[in-house]
Amino acid sequence: MDNALLLQPLVALIAGILILIMPRLLNYVVAIYLIVVGILGLWPQLATLGG
Repeated sequence: MDNALLLQPLVALIAGILILIMPRLLNYVVAIYLIVVGILGLWPQLATLGG
């Protein structure tokens, strides 16, 4: 679980830098972030449905 605590701020930092460099990238960064967070949030429920 320590990796998840380290990964989130690192991803936010990289995304923030990329958005500063290329502002049009904001839509893609937000969309990808929301999709990943949604999948990770649903993963425990999806895993129990399959087995």
